[in-house]
Amino acid sequence: MSTVTEYAKIQRDLCVQNDRIKSELFEEYGVKKGLRDLDGHGVLTGLTNISHVMGFKTVDGKQVPCDGELLYRGYDVTELVKGCMGNRYIFEEGAYLLLFGQLPTKEQLSEFENVLYQCMTLPKNFTREVIMKASSSDIMNSMTRSILTLASYDSQRDNLDLDNVLRQCLQLIGLFPMLAVYGYHAYNHYDNDGSMYIHRPKPNLSLAENLLQMLRPDMKFTDLEAQVLDIALLLHMEHGGGNNSTFTTRVVTSAGSDTYSAIAAAMSSLKGKKHGGANLMVMNMMDDIREHVSDYSDKEEVAAYLDKILNKEAFDRKGLIYGMGHAVYSLSDPREKVFKSFVEKLAKAKGRDEDMTLYNNIEEMAPKVIAGERKIFKGVSPNVDFYSGFVYDMLDIPRELYTPLFAVARISGWSAHRMEELITDSKIIRPAYKSLVVKRDYISRDER
Repeated sequence: MSTVTEYAKIQRDLCVQNDRIKSELFEEYGVKKGLRDLDGHGVLTGLTNISHVMGFKTVDGKQVPCDGELLYRGYDVTELVKGCMGNRYIFEEGAYLLLFGQLPTKEQLSEFENVLYQCMTLPKNFTREVIMKASSSDIMNSMTRSILTLASYDSQRDNLDLDNVLRQCLQLIGLFPMLAVYGYHAYNHYDNDGSMYIHRPKPNLSLAENLLQMLRPDMKFTDLEAQVLDIALLLHMEHGGGNNSTFTTRVVTSAGSDTYSAIAAAMSSLKGKKHGGANLMVMNMMDDIREHVSDYSDKEEVAAYLDKILNKEAFDRKGLIYGMGHAVYSLSDPREKVFKSFVEKLAKAKGRDEDMTLYNNIEEMAPKVIAGERKIFKGVSPNVDFYSGFVYDMLDIPRELYTPLFAVARISGWSAHRMEELITDSKIIRPAYKSLVVKRDYISRDER
């Protein structure tokens, strides 16, 4: 008798035989694979007031590439970042803006920050009974399990009244840093024989500051470290309704499901390598480049190795230069542009100038290498994932937490979209699929 593993290996060929659909059929029936046109534009499936992502503009009736633009509730993220200069933290202000549609006054922001801190409290014994008892190297899975378990502590989990849903969202925004950091410490302790740290959030610190002090054994951090992490969180907190995890949030919300289930579904989407795991792929690629490029300042040597990666002769042999290009943006990713100056400041402070030189040369040479090998319809430029992993590395954040940090930021955007979906539309999202099934006559078991 076969084990389930042996059985699955034997039967997989049947799945391939009966589940594969010829690619030409998608074109024949006008199906937009990935809900995207050939030029990369997404199929219109909804409306939103929460953010605007622009990579093209209309000139003489035609769509042409342009420098990217990202607006949160109408405000350019570049301006939001400029507004936080002078040692002000911006994550909380950004979360308020996404949730409520307007920039907070000083009094409103202070009250909001106080409410978020109140939300940074897990149920009694939750850390020990849920997070520590089932540690995992996959912190996204650990967080998702914790989110679903939190539902059992909420007597109003199925109540879809807006004030209740908002309360649930605020509590999850406050708890996400703890779920991520405690999940990592549990894994590091039980799987790696490391020390276990449980540092409580402090009321006088921002979310970014609390995240760093909870993560680090000595609880210490510099103002620059906290500022750069704060801006990284702001730039990752929202990116339109069409990205995979946000669309998942809206799909599950449209079904009438509870907040915990909707956010857990979004987490399952975000952990995918094609979505939230992109910065990890960049870091793995950079490790490989460092091993094979002897002079980081030699642009020609850098370009030659990038050409090998592009031609499937190096790294993972997928033919991709990770961190380059974006599904929506064309000439530039506004998040990368505003983030880079802070990356440079942190690199200088951390003594990582040589690495910064390598990143700069890849940023310059990769688009040229790609343009020399492939047809470019909308331009190629670095995206925010190109630098985010480098920043986390300089902040001594372990790689197991890279995608969870994305979730810590994006929970604000998911929450805003859940609220908008509940307020705006009462219909379940149900797109059409063209069936290719051919009717067959039933064959009795003895005759098969």
